[in-house]
Amino acid sequence: MLSGILDLPWWGYVVIVLVSTHITIAAVTIFLHRHQAHRALELHPVASHFFRFWLWFTTGMVTREWAAIHRKHHAKCETAEDPHSPMIYGIRKVLLEGTELYRAESKNRDTMERYGHGTPDDWIERNLYAKYSSYGCTTLLVTLLVLFGPIGATMWAVQMLWIPFFAAGVVNGVGHYWGYRNFHSSDTSKNIVPWGILIGGEELHNNHHAYATSAKLSNKWYEFDIGWLYIRMLALLGLAQVKKVAPRAKLAAARPQCDAELLQAVITHRYDVLARYASALKKTWRSELRALRTSAAGRAGEWRKLKRWLHLDTAAMPEPERARLSETVKSNRVLATVHSMREELTQIWARSSASRDQLVRQLEDWCRRAEASGIDALEQFSRRLRCYA
Repeated sequence: MLSGILDLPWWGYVVIVLVSTHITIAAVTIFLHRHQAHRALELHPVASHFFRFWLWFTTGMVTREWAAIHRKHHAKCETAEDPHSPMIYGIRKVLLEGTELYRAESKNRDTMERYGHGTPDDWIERNLYAKYSSYGCTTLLVTLLVLFGPIGATMWAVQMLWIPFFAAGVVNGVGHYWGYRNFHSSDTSKNIVPWGILIGGEELHNNHHAYATSAKLSNKWYEFDIGWLYIRMLALLGLAQVKKVAPRAKLAAARPQCDAELLQAVITHRYDVLARYASALKKTWRSELRALRTSAAGRAGEWRKLKRWLHLDTAAMPEPERARLSETVKSNRVLATVHSMREELTQIWARSSASRDQLVRQLEDWCRRAEASGIDALEQFSRRLRCYA
């Protein structure tokens, strides 16, 4: 019977597969994702080239293609041009055929030229890693067969399926379909679980979409990003330098008058602002909605769906819910005020044509109207908004 150079117990093969696939995941999240696609950190040439070699050896992925496709995903998220949105292609397609979507987009020359800038273009990239991308996986198969015999083919198959399923399928599919949200960004991104271990921290997908250029994907105290742990270890060894992490909201004394510094703080922490607005006005909204429900029998089931509105932009709501929301708030002054004030608040950072001085005046006008609204929760929120630093 054929056998390899090494003869291990069954658990030995399992350990080797788990370690090798985990290194691959770490290479994807640290090198391809956070370093190449988003420039959230810099890597020492030694670390950078190790990751490049390992990804060629275990996946055959080309750095320029991966970075370009991922950048386009962020630029065109949830639109028909998104390379792998489950909102467009369906969760089954993205989960099970994510690699096919990746390969199809990699042949789009416009995507490569527009989004593939700044990726490695040295001799070894042009003449080996990109030119002969399949040679790495073939070399890995031969190596495993020589070392472990026929079981090496199974180990190789697991390695080949790991990234396509977990990275291309689970992160791109489930990460936009199921989970929880810390930040109410304009897309459907979600954190799959709060402990980013199996997929290197990529489980915290909503956190990433909120602050795409952050080298750290965890945000809440109970979340864990193992990729960030590895980055800190590389930094201690002088092999990595963190450039940016998600900003933490800070509060100072309330400003009696809005200024450019407060405007910048509000824009920077806009996701925190929206989350706190939803929290501050939740009781007000629910109490007003409850009063309306008692006077309109048979509509409670429909109105229950509207509880989510505090966490959604109107444009992101399905048309039936949007129409029902519009109809509902018309009949209640408090709901109409709270709803319109939220929409106006989001416009402060959405207007790209307004000057800084105009935006400062708009923010001051918003705060004054909120504090004169007669709605206690809205008044308190506005005073707190003046404290952002």
